[in-house]
Amino acid sequence: MKSHPLGLGISFILFHLHLVCAIKVPQDLYQPPTITKESEKNYIVDPRDNIVIACEATGNPYPTFLWTRNGKFYNVAKDPKVTFRRRTGSLVIDIYGGGRPEDYEGEYQCFARNRHGTALSNKILLQVSRSPLWPKENLDPVVVNEGASLILQCNPPPSLPPPVIFWMSSSMEPIVQNRRVSQGLNGDLYFSNVLREDAQTDYSCNARSHFTHTIQQKNAYTLKVLTTRGVPERTPTFLLPTGTSSTKLVLRDEDLLLECIASGVPTPEIMWYKKGGELPSLKLKFENFNKTLRISRVSEEDSGEYFCQASNRMGSIRHTISVRVKAAPFWLDRPKDLILAPGENGRLVCRANGNPKPTIQWMLNGEPISVTEPNPNFEVAGDTIIFREVQSGNSAVFQCNASNAHGYLLANAFINILGNYLHPQDTLLPLVFLDHIIYDTIAFGNTTRFKNGQGSNLDGGNYRVHENGTLEISVVRKEDQGKYTCVATNILGNAENTVRLEVKEPTRIIKGPEDQIARRGTSVRLDCRVRSDPTLRLTVIWMKDDSQLYISSRMKKEDDALIIFGVAEKDQGAYTCVAKTELDQDFAKAYLTIQETSTSPTSRLTSVQRDKPDPPMDLELTDLAERSVRLTWTPGDDNNSPITGFIIQFEEDRFQPGTWYNLASVPGNVNSALLRLSPYVNYQFRVLALNDLGSSMPSPSSERYQTNGAPPEVNPSEIRGAGTRKDNMEITWAPLNSTQAYGPNLRYIVKWRQRHTGEPWSNVTVWTNKHVVWNTPVYTPYEIRVQAENEFGRSPEPGTVIGYSGEDLPSQPKNFRFSEPNREVIFLDWSPPEHPNGNLTGYSVRFQAFNGSRFARPMVEILSPNQTKYTITRTDPISRYRISLSARTQVGGGEIVTVDTPLKQDEAYTKNQVDIATQGWFIGLMCAVALLVLILLIVCFIKRSRGGKYPVREKKEVALGPEDQKDDDGSFDYSDEDNKPLQGSQTSIDGTIKQQESDDSLVDYGEGGEGQFNEDGSFIGQYTVKKDKDETEGNESSEATSPVNAIYSLA
Repeated sequence: MKSHPLGLGISFILFHLHLVCAIKVPQDLYQPPTITKESEKNYIVDPRDNIVIACEATGNPYPTFLWTRNGKFYNVAKDPKVTFRRRTGSLVIDIYGGGRPEDYEGEYQCFARNRHGTALSNKILLQVSRSPLWPKENLDPVVVNEGASLILQCNPPPSLPPPVIFWMSSSMEPIVQNRRVSQGLNGDLYFSNVLREDAQTDYSCNARSHFTHTIQQKNAYTLKVLTTRGVPERTPTFLLPTGTSSTKLVLRDEDLLLECIASGVPTPEIMWYKKGGELPSLKLKFENFNKTLRISRVSEEDSGEYFCQASNRMGSIRHTISVRVKAAPFWLDRPKDLILAPGENGRLVCRANGNPKPTIQWMLNGEPISVTEPNPNFEVAGDTIIFREVQSGNSAVFQCNASNAHGYLLANAFINILGNYLHPQDTLLPLVFLDHIIYDTIAFGNTTRFKNGQGSNLDGGNYRVHENGTLEISVVRKEDQGKYTCVATNILGNAENTVRLEVKEPTRIIKGPEDQIARRGTSVRLDCRVRSDPTLRLTVIWMKDDSQLYISSRMKKEDDALIIFGVAEKDQGAYTCVAKTELDQDFAKAYLTIQETSTSPTSRLTSVQRDKPDPPMDLELTDLAERSVRLTWTPGDDNNSPITGFIIQFEEDRFQPGTWYNLASVPGNVNSALLRLSPYVNYQFRVLALNDLGSSMPSPSSERYQTNGAPPEVNPSEIRGAGTRKDNMEITWAPLNSTQAYGPNLRYIVKWRQRHTGEPWSNVTVWTNKHVVWNTPVYTPYEIRVQAENEFGRSPEPGTVIGYSGEDLPSQPKNFRFSEPNREVIFLDWSPPEHPNGNLTGYSVRFQAFNGSRFARPMVEILSPNQTKYTITRTDPISRYRISLSARTQVGGGEIVTVDTPLKQDEAYTKNQVDIATQGWFIGLMCAVALLVLILLIVCFIKRSRGGKYPVREKKEVALGPEDQKDDDGSFDYSDEDNKPLQGSQTSIDGTIKQQESDDSLVDYGEGGEGQFNEDGSFIGQYTVKKDKDETEGNESSEATSPVNAIYSLA
């Protein structure tokens, strides 16, 4: 069942519109014309439909209408295609009957007049929508290098209004857009860098018209991507806008759109900033992957310099956009209709602002007022018209036009000279309980109202007296019933009137029809049980599919139900029960479905809704107190499942209207609860019933109950202070919710100061949940306090939170040292930076081996912020190393310190020798050489010990001296060294060895003959025969090449 109490809503809306539009003058009194409806200034129409240019007005007598077109009188009677809409001044142009819409384009203005004045509409510029066809063109394939930027232009033909642009392939597949590929505001498609896969599809620009919604497709672009082995990385450049700066003009209350699209490899990221301030976060939105900045409803405070920054790891660039905010005229004080009694004074005020400042022009009944010719009835003083001692017959309509280069405003305001008008004496005003009433009295002078004969004025609280004497009661209660008296006084006298107000019970459907499924031929019962005020005449009607139901012979209408016998397919549809009195009404709707297979009427939602409880009803508030109220309700039907509990919810209309929160829960055997309330909350309550199958639908809402205000009792939570830039600190907090505000004009007192400085607190009052402190030193601790305040006072003193200003790049690490204990590792150690400028996130170590001008591939290691040592393992023992170290914060890497290890050649050479000597192959070679030397020595000693026997006489016939020893066989025994000059022996001038004398000569021992001593001091005799010079030389030559001589020469 869907129930809608329309009585309350309709009454409120009608009276609300009455107050906003104009003072209500009874129909039997004359009144100058007032324009109530007109077409918009820039009016674009669909050429396929009839054109209606609206102009409606009120007045007494009812006004007549005439039009101008392009500043000249427009004779409607001469054009058979143009007529007036019945009982209005609206023009209807018959396009269906053959009229050409283009023939009626132009600027129109409506004049509504009666004998008391003339009112004017705005000037209406009529334009016909156009969607010209796309010119046919053949597009050559677009050839582009991989990694290069690309712009595919759309260039749709001019349309009115501009079409919606989107890109698709020729097979109508949408083009996927991202940070790299996206559509600009001008409709072009931008590639920050082209990839080879971009050639796998084609690209077609599509334009959808506003009125016909038809889509025109441009011939598709095809791409040919030239690939390379590697795509070089490059710094960003801007594709849109071009250059380093540009300007943007925007009008107040319009949306500001700033766009920056950049190319580069890798794809750049776009960031937005405002010079000298912060971006307006409450009306800010980033679109198109951060490439578009949208600020809604700009104001003069949004003027300034904005810049977008495009960056990738190769670098960054920025573009500055100077934004100027101008303003078409806007109202500061719009002139209001003025009703005076004869002899009274009054004024019309027309104040407007804009940039540039608008000029004000007054008109009387559509004609400009000459300031040079004085008028006895009024005086024009700039933006004000002053009336003094007005007289009957001075009624008129004045127009105020405020204009500048960006637009204009036009307002009508009439002055009406009338006597007193009061309701007939003792008028009865019946009203529904909790409804909204405005009791009209047009009283041109001073008015006084009181209730039930009591002399106190009724103004304040639930009562409001308007300037024209009208009494408004915002929420009508039972206790408002009674008599109300109005006393009006002016220079002509005074008058008094009394009206009687009766408050009636509202009309409510307490059990309505439910959705059902029924088999054809069976009977169906649709409930409609109503409760209403017994003094009012109740009427219940049934409707089917929004038309009143004809009660046929197969139907029976009872007081609380509708019964349909023998249902058929034609009975399927939506049935609505409408219960109404002369004051209000209520209705409930259900849907009936007819099926062939169903055996009995069943609910469409039998397993869900039918077994859950019906919603509670008749909510009532009693025991009203400052911080509590008692809520009582009537439980609904439990639908054969006992109610186990109730949930009470509340809604408030100041901070989050329409959002419901759980407030309390009670057992299912009670139907009232004492609710604890917070100050300054305009409560509205509802109740949900629970059983084992779930909860009911919410009950109808209770009347509102507003508690009195008080100072806040809590302070904001989640207070944080953190920098978004190196020279600021952004203070944020979780704001108080609607039940914590406790009063109007909730605001926050933000205090801050540097920690441990003892300086006085700085403070500011804000109405949002953020404040930015500028010009702060880098990464400095601050003490922060945030205190809530409303119109009733401040919350308790808040606690102190520590925050930090923005971080920056750190300085270089201190005491950076390295050591090389061997040729395999390099040890590094350092100390943290002297100026960390933030919370260190780590260290970056970069090392690279090099030899002369040849460098190896660099290696980079990211270390934790607590690590201050690192070991590099060498890849070879000879190369030098270049080592760089920097600290990092969340902003990035800081200053870099770099060292090169020294070149140590001697160490390297010695190390190489030691290393070679320890190699196995070298040891083996040395052992082989030593073995060969040993063998040679052994051979030599063996030959020495054996000696040589040669027959002397075979050599040369020489006489032997007696001292010569001779063997028995006639030969001499000698060793190889007897005929060999010993190392260090003296030779003769001719190169022969001197003849040795007797071995036994002692003189020779003492006088240094040619004999030699052994190492132990013994003498070795030299025995030889005298030979010719040639023989001697021949023996020398032969002995010099012997192995024994070679060994001795080495020795």
